[in-house]
Amino acid sequence: MSTPVITETDVKAAADRISSRVRRVAVTRADADVVPGAGTNTAEVWLACEFMQHGGSFKARGALNLALHHLENGTMPPEGIAIASGGNAAIAAAWAGRAAGIKVTVFVPETAPAVKVAKLRALGADVRLEGTAYAHALEASIKHAEATGALLSHAYDNPLIAAGAGTCAAEIRDQAPDIDTVMVAVGGGGLFAGTAAAMFPHGVRVVAVEPENCRALNAALEAGGPTDVDVQSVAADSLGARRVSETAHRLATNPLATSVLVTDEQIIAARAALWEDRRVLVEHGAAAALAALASGRYSPREGERIAVVLCGANTDPSDLSH
Repeated sequence: MSTPVITETDVKAAADRISSRVRRVAVTRADADVVPGAGTNTAEVWLACEFMQHGGSFKARGALNLALHHLENGTMPPEGIAIASGGNAAIAAAWAGRAAGIKVTVFVPETAPAVKVAKLRALGADVRLEGTAYAHALEASIKHAEATGALLSHAYDNPLIAAGAGTCAAEIRDQAPDIDTVMVAVGGGGLFAGTAAAMFPHGVRVVAVEPENCRALNAALEAGGPTDVDVQSVAADSLGARRVSETAHRLATNPLATSVLVTDEQIIAARAALWEDRRVLVEHGAAAALAALASGRYSPREGERIAVVLCGANTDPSDLSH
């Protein structure tokens, strides 16, 4: 197997670059109200509350790492950054652009949640609605970058983006150094790749959780490489990538990686449980990792110490019953 595109060294470089400007992830103990068996000798479960990050998701880390890297190296064009995203990556890019003083043009599908589009505009981004799927927005962003010279940023398939995402896992390990396993939701694989790069050198397992009908990484493992998948899930607005990154696929073949699928019903139940028992409101995609544990799709070993990343909260509270 070839060397992964990102390593722990890349994650450490990202942390040095962004740590003073992002919010350190809060890590708190879970309990049996949210995760059956938590707090017993079956498993010790921690919730990593990354939904409190700037922009409402972990993606602020990668976006800021990308922007600062190019500013530091004199490679940021006058037209700034162009990016296509279902919402969260665009919000992160808009926040990072405002923080770094650069222009950001974002392309999102017309199906993107209104709450995310409104947030983009509030952050000062130039918002372009294109098509009904991420692929349509991506095509439009590429054309824009070619025409204007803007730096094309990918929502997840970029080593600087993935390395920035990995800084969340590094902070978790700082606070819970005896952690055995980190569970993350997977869309295109940026968070998984960064988490794996940060955790594998320390023997920490990473569980990649996807909806059953939104399974780009799981399908890549099955096919022996990234492949296009159909996307249909309640969590598709944030986990709806049709193809996982090559970096994520390479790292997912490591024995320390585990791929798990959950149903939409299990995601909805986990999200509702977080609200009812913790008064924590996350988006459906952010509840996917917890759903794997709460539903039993992932069965902890005796005494396993697990951190579950709650990675985003750009959602509409009115849909909690859906």
